[in-house]
Order: sequence, then C-alpha cells, then structure tokens
Amino acid sequence: MHRFPYAVNTSILFTELDVFSRPAAAKAAGFDAIEFWWPFGEAVPGDGEVDKFVRAVDEAGVSLVGLNFFAGDMPAGDRGVLSHPKRSTEFRDNVDVAVGIGARLGCTAFNALYGNRIEGMLPADQDVTAVENLTAAARAAARIDGTVLVEPVSGTPSYPLKTAADAVTVIDRVRETGGVENLRLLFDLYHLIANGDDPSAAIDRYADRIGHVQIADAPGRNEPGTGEVDFAAYFAKLEKAGYRGHVALEYKPSKATNESFTWM
Repeated sequence: MHRFPYAVNTSILFTELDVFSRPAAAKAAGFDAIEFWWPFGEAVPGDGEVDKFVRAVDEAGVSLVGLNFFAGDMPAGDRGVLSHPKRSTEFRDNVDVAVGIGARLGCTAFNALYGNRIEGMLPADQDVTAVENLTAAARAAARIDGTVLVEPVSGTPSYPLKTAADAVTVIDRVRETGGVENLRLLFDLYHLIANGDDPSAAIDRYADRIGHVQIADAPGRNEPGTGEVDFAAYFAKLEKAGYRGHVALEYKPSKATNESFTWM
C-alpha cells in the first residue's frame, strides 16, 4: 500500500455539478485535496468570478494542490496557448491571475499545457515563444515559491510533447535559456501509456524531475480497475524513487462519480 495522498481533479470529475459546487462535493466524497484545469471560460475572468471560485474552495475546506493555466478552448481541441506567438499576451495575463489565485489558496503547482502545432508556422518559431512564456510563468510562480509543470499529452496528434523525454527536453531548454529552475515534469500515467512511452523507465530516468502525478486506467481513461494498468507496481516504484506528492485522480468515471471511487 502506498503512502501518497489522493487529490481529485474536479474538472473531469463531478462534472454533473457547476464548477463552484465541486470543491464541496469532493470534500463530501472524502477528499481533502483537489486540482482544477483552468475553471473559467476566458484567460482573465472578472474579479467577482475569481472571488467566487476562491471562496468555493476555501469554504469547502479542501486544499487546491494543482491549477492549470488557461489552455484555450479545450472542447474545440486547444491544448494550451503558450507556444502561440499571437496569444502570448493572453497567456501572460492569465499567468498573473492564476498565480494570484495560488497565492490566495496556497496552491503552488501550475500546469502549463504547451499548445498544438499551428499549420503554416515553423515549429522552431513556436518553440522560441514557448521558452519565453514558460520562463515568464516560472518567474511569476517563483514569487510564491511555486512550480510550473510541463505535461506530455495524448489524443491530440498536433500536440508535440508525447513522452516524458519530450517534456524534460523543454524543461531543460527553459532552464538553460531563461535561467529558471522551478519547472518539473507532470507525470500523467495515462497519457504516457497511451502514447506508447515506458512509464517505468521514465521514473528510473526522471524521478527527481517529477513534480506531480496524475492517473487514469488505460485503455479508456476511466477509474482504476477498468483497464490494464498495474497501479500498485507504479506506485511502489514512485515511492521507492522518492516521490512524496499527491496522486491526482484525473479520469473519466465510467459510472456515477461517487460510485467511481469504490476501487480505493
């Protein structure tokens, strides 16, 4: 049995409720920690919406342990805007809001989705923009001792970061170019497996680079027990390698949300 505390991703779970009701629902289900994708429809929401979100988390009595920066229109296929040269101002304005929320709620982990390749644009030009924006995000997060997470993602062919090595390459590029140290790998077990990466080898190679862990079973991206992933083996390996953070449940429940926790 592992010793990791669980967090529940309240952007993919409890979707039968509005965003502001989900922290309390997570608490009622037995969780003390939650994470969110960007919970607003725009990069810079109004102060009233931000206050309402902060109040919902605070009054629920849960800790916010992870927050995504604005990632564009995800239902339409966007997976981040930080590598889009024409959206740099939008991204950086969002960073200030996200870090401000983190400061109010004690959240210090911020996931920065890289963004899809843009047709007609040179990948190298996008990568230069990404380095500049990740550097700015890391410097902003450092104001509250925060960390920027870089994540390999599956299911979107135009998203360029598929493996743990891809993400670490970006992290190293930002560290070398921007002189910032507070970037880590978001180790999402489902995405790595879905992309054909070797999570066990990634732990061996990058254990000291892992800043956060997310899980879902594969295939299917549903709760553990619905697929073929040997979670116990991966948890044991992460623990032996020295990981001591949360394990976030980022799966699509195959049944009613509260019924999807019975595997625990």
